[in-house]
Parts: sequence; C-alpha cells; structure tokens
Amino acid sequence: MSRRLVNLTLDTLEDLPRTCRRCVFWELDPAAAERACADGDPALEKEAWVSQTLLEWGSCGKLAYVDGMPAGFVMYAPPAYLPRSMAFPTSPVSADAVLLTTGHVVAPFAGGGLGRMLVQAVARDLTKRGIKAIEAFGVANAPEGAEPGERGCLAPADFYLSVGFKTVRQHPRVPRLRLELRTALSWKSDVEYALEKLLGSMSPESLLRPATRVMTN
Repeated sequence: MSRRLVNLTLDTLEDLPRTCRRCVFWELDPAAAERACADGDPALEKEAWVSQTLLEWGSCGKLAYVDGMPAGFVMYAPPAYLPRSMAFPTSPVSADAVLLTTGHVVAPFAGGGLGRMLVQAVARDLTKRGIKAIEAFGVANAPEGAEPGERGCLAPADFYLSVGFKTVRQHPRVPRLRLELRTALSWKSDVEYALEKLLGSMSPESLLRPATRVMTN
C-alpha cells in the first residue's frame, strides 16, 4: 500500500470530497457564504479563495493519496484569510498561530494514521515558514464517522487531542486547541529513534522469523 502527500493546488482541489469542494464555510463571512450557497457558485468561490491564498501566502492544504486514491486532506491559513475564524465563542486565534480549519480522512482509510501524517506535514511546512504554532476549533462530542458537513466543517476535538494539541480555551461545543510546532516535529524523530532502537536490538535471524501479533491499546 503506497501513501503520498501533495500540496493543495487548483488541480488537486478537484480531489476533495464533493461536499468539501463546494463548502465556503471558512472562506467567506457567514452572510456571503449564505448568498453564495443560495444564489451563486460556491465551488467557484472556493477556487477563487484557494487561488488568492496560494498567490499571496502560499500552501494552504495537504492531500493524502493511498494507492492513487484520494484518502484525506487538511486545510489551513492565517486567520486573516478566514472570515469565519472570528465567529466562534472561543475566538480569536492567537497572533502567532496559523488556523487549521478542517480535515477529513475518507472512511475506508480511517484508523491508519493518515490524520497524524497530514498534521505532521502541515507542521513541517509551517515551521519552514517561521510559524510557531497551529490552532484549531474542534467540535466536542462529534458523532463517530460524521462527515465534515455534518459537524459544521470542524474536525473532532478528540482527534486534535490525540495528535498532540492542547486545549487553550475550553468550551462545551467548540474548544480552541493549540499545537506548538516544536512538539509536532518531535513525533517523527521519536518514532524513527524507537524503530532504530528496536531493529538494532534484533539479530538477523529474528528479523527473518514470522512476527508475533501484539495487542496494543
């Protein structure tokens, strides 16, 4: 099974799930988003936002492919590019952070670590650009397996907590969470060190024996 990560571009935009491809929840203020959905073309508005953000700020999303199939994505940008970011009871986003707006892993590929891999890719990108932290509005008590449109284009708070975010402002529905990028970038080195240590403790003969299945929490 091969995995590949790419930047969100006007070409790869077409590989977002249909509901997300036409969603302008974050990209427009609430009134403009309502007008676009009622009388306009939200897909065109989404394309225009991606085009402008890429031109003015740079990469604003990552997509994951498994064996060539679109399997998941995340999107992110400075709050200034996201009018909806001021509409939450836990707003505003910290001045030193970029907002991770939404993310989703397609159901057949869920549970395989793609979400963590996507967040790591965002962390590496933003660190190179001098950003100190990622923040996100998570939805509390999200139904398991809910599609993005069913939860207001927010990822579950539990997902963010599971990949290293910490809650910086509590709320019963939409807590704001934060990930310091130096913490995020330590994941990869920690995993590589653990794997190297494990392999180094094995003899060549043991590496050739069938693996024993281990149950983990």
